[in-house]
Amino acid sequence: MPSFDLARLREALASADALVIGAGAGLSAAAGFSYSGERFERYFSDFGEKYGFRDMYAGGFYPYDTPETFWAYWSRYILVNRYQDPPKPVYQTLLELVKDKNYFVITTNVDHCFQKAGFDKGRLFYTQGDYGLFQCSVPCHKQTYDNEEAIRRMVNEQREMRIPSELIPRCPVCGKPMTVNLRSDDKFVEDEGWNAACKRYERFIGAHKQDSILYLELGVGYNTPAIIKYPFWRLTAQNKRARYVCINDGEAACPEQIARQSVCLNADIAEVLNAI
Repeated sequence: MPSFDLARLREALASADALVIGAGAGLSAAAGFSYSGERFERYFSDFGEKYGFRDMYAGGFYPYDTPETFWAYWSRYILVNRYQDPPKPVYQTLLELVKDKNYFVITTNVDHCFQKAGFDKGRLFYTQGDYGLFQCSVPCHKQTYDNEEAIRRMVNEQREMRIPSELIPRCPVCGKPMTVNLRSDDKFVEDEGWNAACKRYERFIGAHKQDSILYLELGVGYNTPAIIKYPFWRLTAQNKRARYVCINDGEAACPEQIARQSVCLNADIAEVLNAI
């Protein structure tokens, strides 16, 4: 990576009065949360052999014919991507860089890696949900439920890619099936914690939008650019004191209008953070 860009990145980080971290799937991938290859084979070779898919994402969308099989897959998926730590300490490295800064994190990731690494829960906004929460599939009410105990039991008691029928999670209010609190349609539950985090994020942006602020975008692609990428571009363009940094191996770019305020690094996020 060019030493000139690294120097600009260090300067932007050191001079910022406030810092907003926008994180996408690329950050967790840099930490070792691969959804294919050896990691898929280690945990899901039986599903891959039977159903023909070769990565965890595809398995998550497969139309299983029974809820027992659906939850056998998803309980494993949640266990390894939510309750296990990523192989590389990328999140811990990032925390060391920003812990003394006035920061806030907005992320589309649902693996909870920020909080597990020690980031302040009051400075986190998980916009798309959390693998660690259940919600009613209807939904009949706006509440979510911690699922760790239920998930671990499903994993421990499943046999031949099926969980016992009595472990299928059901809504405690209406009795309909529960689902994972992930934004995939208009049934996503924005619970009390989600709304409180959203307001904290909006207040942080409002308080600092004309300050010397750094918008640090890490591993954000173009699946949902309206959540992090486009707002970061707009906020940078509206404030000449703002800086925009994008680190994304193969997809780092910015509009010409903010090029002078920006640093874009097409490089591995882990390598960049270690180099800083």
